[in-house]
Amino acid sequence: MTDFVVRRRYTEVSDAYIRMFGAVTHVHPDDLRFLGRNFARCDGTILDAGCGPGHLTGFLTDLGLKAMGIDLVPAFIESARANWPEVEFAVNSMCPLDVPGGSLGGILAWYSLIHYEPSTLAEVLRTFHTTLSDNGTLVIGFFEGEDVEPFEHKVTTAYRWPIEEMSETVSAAGFVEVDRLRRRGTDQVRPHAALALRAQ
Repeated sequence: MTDFVVRRRYTEVSDAYIRMFGAVTHVHPDDLRFLGRNFARCDGTILDAGCGPGHLTGFLTDLGLKAMGIDLVPAFIESARANWPEVEFAVNSMCPLDVPGGSLGGILAWYSLIHYEPSTLAEVLRTFHTTLSDNGTLVIGFFEGEDVEPFEHKVTTAYRWPIEEMSETVSAAGFVEVDRLRRRGTDQVRPHAALALRAQ
């Protein structure tokens, strides 16, 4: 899925998305704890790549961490800047990342990789690895499934990944897994998974 398509589709639903997901009160407490413990000792700036309305960037900042956010959707960045004026936000793509190599202490990609076709994900992960410092932290959240397969997301096509296959894919880009989180799906919510990794 191209940046152009993702930007256009999310722009079309940006107001509703901000209302539904633009605050940490909409984030599962287990997810917030996962983020907190894995970024707690992060040395350097954390980039929230695909930050949406900026609520998780703000959450990390409230923990006393230095965080900044980027997103393709101007409406999301406008909302983020209004709610967290002290935090740096920019309209930008995550591939390539417009930051110097080795300059980031951490990257958060919370459901921002789900629209990448599996064949293109490795390139994004290599970009992440290049921009992270040694032992930098990468945390990703995604939809879990038994196979790597597309599904009809409400905004645009997204992909499910088995957690083991996602871990192997990220590890192949130069990372080592240090933590994981899984949550079963319900009739209303898809199965969820998250991985925390260190750059080698």
